[in-house]
Amino acid sequence: MRKILLLLFSFVMTVHAAEKSVWLDELNIKAMSSGWGATKANLSVGGNTINIAGEKYERGIGTHAVSEINVKLDGKAVKFTANVGLDNEVSSVGSVVFIVLGDDNELFNSGLMSNNVKAAPVDVSLTGIKLLRLLVSDNGDGMNYDHADWAMAKITYSGAKPTIVEPVRPEPYILTPKPGPKPRITGPKIFGARPGNPFLFTVTATGDRPMEFKVDGLPVGLKLDSETGRITGTVVDKGEFITTVIASNSKGKAKRKFKIVIGDTICLTPPMGWNSWNCWARAVDDQKIRDAAKSIKDSGLINHGWSYINIDDCWMRKLNLEKRDEVDYSSKDWYKSLVSDDAVLGGSARDEEGNLVPNNDFPDMVALTEYIHNLGLKAGIYIGPGPWTCQGYVASWKYEDQDAASFAEWGFDYLKYDWCGYSQVSGNQTLEELKKPYEVMRDALGKQPRDIVYSLCQYGWGDVYEWGEEMNGNCWRTTGDIVDTWSSLYSIGFSQDKQWKYAKPGCWNDPDMLIVGQVGWGPNLHPTRLTPDEQYTHISLWSLLSAPLLIGCDLTKLDDFTLSLLTNDEVLDVNQDPLGKQARRLYNDSDMQIWAKEMEDGSVAVGLFNLHGFKSQSITVNWSDLGIKGKYKVRDLWRQKDIGSFKKSFTADDVPVHGVKLISISK
Repeated sequence: MRKILLLLFSFVMTVHAAEKSVWLDELNIKAMSSGWGATKANLSVGGNTINIAGEKYERGIGTHAVSEINVKLDGKAVKFTANVGLDNEVSSVGSVVFIVLGDDNELFNSGLMSNNVKAAPVDVSLTGIKLLRLLVSDNGDGMNYDHADWAMAKITYSGAKPTIVEPVRPEPYILTPKPGPKPRITGPKIFGARPGNPFLFTVTATGDRPMEFKVDGLPVGLKLDSETGRITGTVVDKGEFITTVIASNSKGKAKRKFKIVIGDTICLTPPMGWNSWNCWARAVDDQKIRDAAKSIKDSGLINHGWSYINIDDCWMRKLNLEKRDEVDYSSKDWYKSLVSDDAVLGGSARDEEGNLVPNNDFPDMVALTEYIHNLGLKAGIYIGPGPWTCQGYVASWKYEDQDAASFAEWGFDYLKYDWCGYSQVSGNQTLEELKKPYEVMRDALGKQPRDIVYSLCQYGWGDVYEWGEEMNGNCWRTTGDIVDTWSSLYSIGFSQDKQWKYAKPGCWNDPDMLIVGQVGWGPNLHPTRLTPDEQYTHISLWSLLSAPLLIGCDLTKLDDFTLSLLTNDEVLDVNQDPLGKQARRLYNDSDMQIWAKEMEDGSVAVGLFNLHGFKSQSITVNWSDLGIKGKYKVRDLWRQKDIGSFKKSFTADDVPVHGVKLISISK
């Protein structure tokens, strides 16, 4: 008996001797994701000593919802321990849920945690586990102030040392059917222009080329190029004109009604196009803009209604902001004290008459817009109301009339007007002060003999959606800048539930640009960090929101998957619907949301979104929530495929993690 006890004791001692431990903060921090800021070792995400409900911890990981830490184990780990909670560095109320998964099985769930709540202890067995996942959810109420700590986090193991790994990136999968050879007319079904101003609209269609276009019922003053589908000219009198568009090729013919409205309102459907910022940022130049325009044409995006090519910041002369505190901004010549000596970007920002002078990377703006227009596309530009732009380039302070005239003379069709820099001269951010610079540019644009879509960019301050229309704004940013993470997409896209009643033809809420494809804020690009399912959610939600669709990636490097996201005409039709309604949120919890949008033909477009962080779900929409009764047909818009008829509800099975089922419900 004694011998047996000695052997048992020896075995136990051997096992314990083999056990080791590693602090989570000793592993690769760079591979740990954070919804805001950067994950930090032994500090909060804000860079302070970890502090949960007044108790300080010398070790741990500071991160921010929505975040994920993946730890590769070899199946011989023993346990994971930690104390979790929200950090006291933020006084505003946050709310998170900490989740521990072992091979996608839930091992720990903290439940809802908010500020000043005592840390929750974690002590879970890792026996047999190969992948440990540490998640912080924002509990479905947005990620603001969600500074989350994994304090004293430690892994005990007896095999190989744990390592941090990047989340496995799912392979992209294409749902959009390829267009057939027969003509199919695409793009907006309505277009507005002001009387007496130049008219430019390109009729678009998919199908084999060559293709011939015809439009019956064009108003006097307009003409059609039958080969390109381009309608140009000028209409003098106000009126509404119902035309019939016809597209023909060797395989067949397609017809569709097209309404032309000559009046005071333009931008009757959300703008669709491309913006330079999310890929090129400060590396933008004339050639990159031309390449983007050519790529929209060559890739076939133009055949699906994509039309704007917009230059963002950094096309002007750069200012020397080191001297900005010495400048008298009440002077008309304020900018002369801030001349930069940069060989390409510097020099005098304006000529002797005060007109803008683009930097050397943009040698001829008129030639650039003519190139874009000759492709059947439209051109957009950027500036701000302050002395300088976000990146320190000259802006329109005290030169609003001249700058608006320059944009019109150069041939631009779109202006993004960004608050950045205006704080230097505004003094405060009262509602009156928030409106003031946009009123000034509104009046300046109104004097121009050209239709210029007016995009207000001031990040949603002062509930801009309530007064953007007063500024003759056609779209207005409702949020800060988006980046290519699920946290950013989620916190921006799913917070657009209060603005719906302000959207209508000519007036669009703008949750910022698209983050698919090769992005990176130039010149070094990377594939978007969104998963394929998150990208389907992105395009679906923006379409339901009637948001401007401005691609932000390098169009010269479009892969098949990204192209399929941007060329599904049934999905784009949801965005471009002439009724101009924005989707409303019908259902919301931490795991799923349902959004619905009324369509002109009486149907309803519905998005069923799975927000769960690690498992697919079934999601049901009830007819009673839509205010309908009886039997209705359901169509899968991404697959362009009828699903069947249903009486009281429809259930989408296995909606993937962070994915969507986008459907149309009709009689």
